[in-house]
Amino acid sequence: MLRARAESPFRMHEAVAVGPSGLVGEVVKLDDDEVVVQVYEDTTGLKPGDRVEGFGDPLSVRLGPGLVGGIFDGLLRPLGGSCGDFFAPGMRAEGAGRIAFEPSVQPGQSATPGMAFGRAAGEGPGRLCLVPPDVQGEIIFVHESAEVEDTQAILRIRTAGGDREVAASHPWPVRRVRPVRRRLAPAAPMVTGQRILDTLFPVVRGGRAALPGGFGTGKTVLQESLAKWCDADMIVYVGCGERGNEMAEVLDELPRLSDPRTGRPLMERTVIIANTSNMPVAAREASIYTAMTVAEYFRDQGLHVALMADSTSRWAEALREVSGRLGELPAESGYPAYLASRLADFYERAARVETLGGDEGSVTVIGAVSPPAGDFSEPVTSHTKRYVGTFWTLDRDRARARFYPAIHPLQSYAEDVDVMGEWWSEQDNPDWIAHRQRILGLLEQQARLERMARIVGKESLPPSQQLILLEAEVIGEGFLRQSSFSEVDRYCSPRRQTAMLGLLVRFVDLAEKAVSQGAAPDRVANLPIFRTLQRLGEELGEEQVDRIMQLHAELDRDFAALEGEVA
Repeated sequence: MLRARAESPFRMHEAVAVGPSGLVGEVVKLDDDEVVVQVYEDTTGLKPGDRVEGFGDPLSVRLGPGLVGGIFDGLLRPLGGSCGDFFAPGMRAEGAGRIAFEPSVQPGQSATPGMAFGRAAGEGPGRLCLVPPDVQGEIIFVHESAEVEDTQAILRIRTAGGDREVAASHPWPVRRVRPVRRRLAPAAPMVTGQRILDTLFPVVRGGRAALPGGFGTGKTVLQESLAKWCDADMIVYVGCGERGNEMAEVLDELPRLSDPRTGRPLMERTVIIANTSNMPVAAREASIYTAMTVAEYFRDQGLHVALMADSTSRWAEALREVSGRLGELPAESGYPAYLASRLADFYERAARVETLGGDEGSVTVIGAVSPPAGDFSEPVTSHTKRYVGTFWTLDRDRARARFYPAIHPLQSYAEDVDVMGEWWSEQDNPDWIAHRQRILGLLEQQARLERMARIVGKESLPPSQQLILLEAEVIGEGFLRQSSFSEVDRYCSPRRQTAMLGLLVRFVDLAEKAVSQGAAPDRVANLPIFRTLQRLGEELGEEQVDRIMQLHAELDRDFAALEGEVA
């Protein structure tokens, strides 16, 4: 953070170059003839008298098809490659390099904001070249198919204000929301392939989900699993302020993942933004906006984008540090008073929309939160709950018991259940809401009875209550537990989830009927099908959904035999 005396007017959030090396900075405060500049690089060597040059535009990044498959820092500068291991001071992202351009328009056509005028050759989505949102007119020149720099002018448009040259990429301010025709109401979930999420706590496509959890509860592993298996077209992963060794693991593992859709590398539809805790704190504060701007750019191509932010707590800590350097009065836990509004600005950019080009696109945000000591009452977690529709609470006790995903079913919630009910009905599961409520009610009774059993002993409970504990155990082992490393169970389709849920609810109904007629809970646990139900997810994969449906007959036979014994 530095102060400079203004010799000409500056604007808030204007991008500047600082010192002889042209360090990247941004104006964050105006005070009479002084400007306060937030520098995004190491300021070693700066001294009084060095110049600060303004660019006249807000802090921006270049958006283009060349971003696909890349790994960048918080200012969208490419990591590795020709840049080496370290950035030269003052280095700016001047584009993503050369692309093989293929035009899709001709001179004489009208160019509208957000329209695709060509594409970059290559595998995977996200390779369209878009007219910038603020440009409209008649196309008077378009480059032929060729290999070009993505900053090179390949389209000329005659606008009301004169001719405009357009490249495959264009700059856009990171703190400014990209425009759309209109926002659309939620209509369907973003299918994650994780049963506890899709069935109990779904997130709508274009929605917002928070993933809070203490150290070691599995946030990063779950986000990587969601990145691979969710039904998004593009993945934007931002590591914001995470420890260097954790980010190194992500940078090593994600590029080696294969895309289950195509069998090709997952990076062909992924962008990674890495900003570790040892990088300048100011750049960490900007990185989350950079990631959202990249996600909106791919959304504007008519794609469904999943943005994984790991973690918003580290971003909030950067915000707190920058606020302290500005001398602002601290609020709760030292965070600035505008923490809540900044969180709202970020999460509210998630949406399902009709793009300027007339397509449907969406950005779904999944923000990890790392509350200190697992305290969910701290400001970042409590404020985040106000702006998300889905809350996936990671529980340390479940993680210690090696129960993954370690989502606590009684501390998590999803708000758009009614909308999801209509979607599940279309997936041949009209009883989804009733089954979901049945499962959650059973888990709530389990929590109450376990507290009682620790006092009086499980054997002292009446048979009906012992049965509840048994049923909840089957639900937990057979349905809620799902390993990301299992070849069989790392992904569960909606069709398989429907079959498994229907079978387990049928088991609960028959077990309660049998016990009410005098059968002992231990006898229910000794039924031949009981172990199969406990291992349902691990033993019967995607190709065996029909086999799951056939288990209904075996279930009925086992309970019919049990009723015969009781009678």
